[in-house]
Amino acid sequence: MLAYLASRGLRSLLTIFLVLSFAFVILRMSGDPALIILSPDAPPEAIEAFRKSWGLDVPLWQQFVGYFVSLAQGNFGESMRDGTPAMQLVIDAIPATLAIALPAFLLHLLIGIPTGIFAALHRDSFVDRAVMSLSVAGHCLPSFVLGLVLVLVFSVSLGWLPSGGYGTPGHAVLPILTLSVGGAAVLARFTRSAMLEVLGQPYIRAACAKGLTWRQVVIRHALPNAAMPMITIAGLMLGGLVAGAVIVESVFSWPGIGRLIVSAVSNRDLSVVQAALLLITITMVLSNLIVDAVYCLVDPRLRSASSKAGV
Repeated sequence: MLAYLASRGLRSLLTIFLVLSFAFVILRMSGDPALIILSPDAPPEAIEAFRKSWGLDVPLWQQFVGYFVSLAQGNFGESMRDGTPAMQLVIDAIPATLAIALPAFLLHLLIGIPTGIFAALHRDSFVDRAVMSLSVAGHCLPSFVLGLVLVLVFSVSLGWLPSGGYGTPGHAVLPILTLSVGGAAVLARFTRSAMLEVLGQPYIRAACAKGLTWRQVVIRHALPNAAMPMITIAGLMLGGLVAGAVIVESVFSWPGIGRLIVSAVSNRDLSVVQAALLLITITMVLSNLIVDAVYCLVDPRLRSASSKAGV
């Protein structure tokens, strides 16, 4: 098991390197930070001095090597706008993002899994079709559209909740709902599919033939065997919540990592964008590693296969 997780860890490090490399090149091809921060009307001497002070006057490959050398030394760069350490800005934004991301993930689980199980147990019924229709609609509806609809209903029409901002629990309700709807819909669909596949297996019929009640069959045999796809989707959702908050935080003026990324990209604040992307990439990679570890714990076949293969 340890060898299996070690190989996944090496692949994760390679993934982080490739993501950061791609982001490094794209950010520097998308525009000159000196012209954005100082404005195109700034004197050429000031623009040249800015580029030199931030190392933008050297060839791209030298900037690339210098960036990863700095990362290896624990230096994540500074904001080009005010000199604040880039990682400090990202860390300061983490609590606000977690305040909506973690409750949204909890709603994913509390709504998506029971709904998918219920739909599978009532296959082809009116309830099943209604649940799946709502799931497809929730998955296809863009988060910024859903956010605006929620603002129109609960803020403008009813006046129950604030339309944006940060500071009270009421400000977090609409962002949490917006983040949770799409994920719960996806999880419900995958849970239903996994349950239907398991319920059609011969060992389910054998369990019923032994005299077990339908409830015992579902709890003891169907749910454990359908857990693997649920774990996969839940793990991917957990890793993608921070990245998915970018649009939601912009819609509701929520001061989290997503809004910080949007602001940093528009201002070409390269170090801040790279620090935020590093954190998001690490979050997604760690969530995948956790899923792999849970796989080994849940499915003994993986442990035996990895030990035999020496992976």
